[in-house]
Amino acid sequence: MTDAKATQYLKSIVIDDGSLAAASRDQEQERQVAIFDLLDSNYFEPAEASVGPYDLKLSLIENRLAFDIGGPGPQDERWERRHLLSLSPFKGVIKDYFMICDSYYSAIRNSTPQQIEALDMGRRGLHNEGSSLLRERLEGKVKTDLDTARRLFTLICALHWRG
Repeated sequence: MTDAKATQYLKSIVIDDGSLAAASRDQEQERQVAIFDLLDSNYFEPAEASVGPYDLKLSLIENRLAFDIGGPGPQDERWERRHLLSLSPFKGVIKDYFMICDSYYSAIRNSTPQQIEALDMGRRGLHNEGSSLLRERLEGKVKTDLDTARRLFTLICALHWRG
């Protein structure tokens, strides 16, 4: 692996407090685990940047998902980019994901292991669908691997949807 490839990762992640939705204990735990896992291991390569590591701030701006990315630039200057993504393509999968997560969290407390496993399989399938959609929407802007996209999708679900 080249030195440049070794630096293509996120070193910090911030979610705009004003964009966060109210969260249940389970959702807050999932959010914290996603951030921890992302910072532990991720692949994140903005198209216009030559070397990282990068800082990422996720927020909502006028019903768009904002990826504010910063990192080192030439001659010790800071490199910064904002990518805005429409929320429309994500709304259906996020709605379905929240429905199945609610069922999953309820099942953990009072269902059989088979029922929990079936719900978890559905939850993982929707999570994969949302992660793939995110990778498509970021194409030409940012490259990620599937695990990074999955964790980012979890954080996107944490944002407050206005509308």
